[in-house]
Amino acid sequence: MVNLIHFDIQSLRFFLYAAQAGSLTKAAERSHMTTSALSKRISELEKAIGCPLFVRLPRGLALTPAGQNLTEHVQSLLNGVNRMALDMNDYALGMRGHVRIWANTSAIIQFLPIDLAALMEQHPGIRIILEEKVSEEAVNAVAHGIADIGIFAGYVSSLSLEKRLYRRDQLVVLVPPNHPLAKRDTVDFADTLDYDFVGLNEGSSLLSRMHSAAAALERVLKLRVQVASFDAICRMIEAGLGIGVLPRGSVRQEILGAGLRAIPLSDGWASRSLWLGVRNVKELPPEALHVLNFLAQRHANVQPEPQIDASSE
Repeated sequence: MVNLIHFDIQSLRFFLYAAQAGSLTKAAERSHMTTSALSKRISELEKAIGCPLFVRLPRGLALTPAGQNLTEHVQSLLNGVNRMALDMNDYALGMRGHVRIWANTSAIIQFLPIDLAALMEQHPGIRIILEEKVSEEAVNAVAHGIADIGIFAGYVSSLSLEKRLYRRDQLVVLVPPNHPLAKRDTVDFADTLDYDFVGLNEGSSLLSRMHSAAAALERVLKLRVQVASFDAICRMIEAGLGIGVLPRGSVRQEILGAGLRAIPLSDGWASRSLWLGVRNVKELPPEALHVLNFLAQRHANVQPEPQIDASSE
């Protein structure tokens, strides 16, 4: 067994520099030490592990299989150390705690910028770590304890979570001004299926919902272009590459000013709910519980629900 007491953070960091550079000289320059001193550190690390990490070549270094595997572990370890340092620094500066939120694109584009700005103004001691993910990933992250709060579309399976309503949004069909659908006030999804679509990449819950809706009509979604963001969808439609379905709040005003039409979809599934999900309210840190309650009350069209109080449940 390898004795972990022989590992120190600096030696592991120097090893990673050498692995990334493929050169002791370059790694030594980055480490602000001599090549001989760095070589000694790596030799001591290899001795502690009990096997070589590099093959010494005439013009550099090549990783052994053990070295390749150790590179992955060291990168993960150093990322964790850096996060730890940031966390402790925040506490030293008076931050009360971190709240990890994974949210889908719809929530991030339409609602979270304003909501989180309001939260930070009222409670500057809370640090939000926000990641943009598809709805399924947000649900899974909360279920496995990776995120404190997830924000996701209502049609995604989330039976393992405790949920609160966050917002409602309306899906629209975005079309060029000269498109046959452009003069309509509303449109059925079935009427859009004769045309080419610009859609999000595979994995998007919205794209999955559109595929399901098309299949229910015994039709196929004609995806001509797939992109990574709502903004990219708008630009592709503006260029005449197809039509698209996206949340009304994600369509920037300048896009509509350029002549594109955002027509509400009349199908029931086009009026969506976005949900806040947590694994267990009783286990939430106080800061995360506060953020959950704050976001749950941001929905302008419903009366705020009573705050969840973990101590009373």
